[in-house]
Amino acid sequence: MKIAIVGCGAIGSYYGAKLCQGGHETHFLLRSDYDAVRRHGVQIDGDTESFRAHPRCARRPEEVGPSDLVIIGLKTTANDQFSSLLSPLVGPGTALLTLQNGLGNEEALARLFPIEQILGGLCFVSLNRISPGRIRHIHGGRILFGEFQRWPEPRTHDLATLLRHSGIPCQVADRLDRAHWLKLVWNIPFNGLGVAAAAGYESVLSGILDAKLGLLPVVATDGLLGAPHWHALVLALMREVIAIANQLGLEIPIEYAEQECARTVGMGAYRASTLIDFERRQPLELDSLFFEPLRKARACGVSTPNLERLASILGQLDRAHIPPEAITDGSGHLP
Repeated sequence: MKIAIVGCGAIGSYYGAKLCQGGHETHFLLRSDYDAVRRHGVQIDGDTESFRAHPRCARRPEEVGPSDLVIIGLKTTANDQFSSLLSPLVGPGTALLTLQNGLGNEEALARLFPIEQILGGLCFVSLNRISPGRIRHIHGGRILFGEFQRWPEPRTHDLATLLRHSGIPCQVADRLDRAHWLKLVWNIPFNGLGVAAAAGYESVLSGILDAKLGLLPVVATDGLLGAPHWHALVLALMREVIAIANQLGLEIPIEYAEQECARTVGMGAYRASTLIDFERRQPLELDSLFFEPLRKARACGVSTPNLERLASILGQLDRAHIPPEAITDGSGHLP
């Protein structure tokens, strides 16, 4: 297949490299990493695999042209560029697979392209981009994906077979909406609390549990799970997300929170993507990961005090990197 990778950060580069290694005509749409990847390829390093792939490189989507499969690994803060980046890559038979975080990405694609061309996926993987064209694989790699607003089609299972033949474990989801909420159970606490802790907002967050949250910084996943009060806050947020999903009829068992914490222990000191973006002073993926789930909670009448407070703090941090003492108690309104 002819495959285009749009958004060649850790996620896009890793899965694109696997597909390239699997023998597919794989095109990377690149900006800052163009020269490094064109000269040296993409290096994947990890405890269980180490390899170098040499995808075709392009600076503009017009250089690639219509493709069989377009994989979108962009930060959701770049979704306003969908039209210019994707339109030259999409023909009548193109499948669009977004691997982006949170809610609303498939809906954004559906405003531009036919619904029957759109799929969404969730990546259960720990990756870090350590330099241009170099990706550290820490843990996992499974993709769970499905059709947007439709049951799986034969095309969906064909794509799953393609991914598996390239060494990518994957499953087809009957309900993509439920799969998104399963991933949010992990993403909301570990992405959100990692940033809040790194910024030193323990005094603000302590109002959620009315307890001292321990020594800072505790920003990686092992730190959040290793400190009892932070661990309790992780679980509280997870349970709120599960409550929203269940009110929406998606039937996620409450035990899933503890299962996700146990799974996360195996990642070690993993630094979630929102924390890395914050440290690099890049825009945070707040709308898809925090504000849209919070809107869903309000619309269906689920009380989420922990998520409300965390989203408010993150919104203030994203708008202006101000000192911790200048923050309010978290009672501000969402943007």
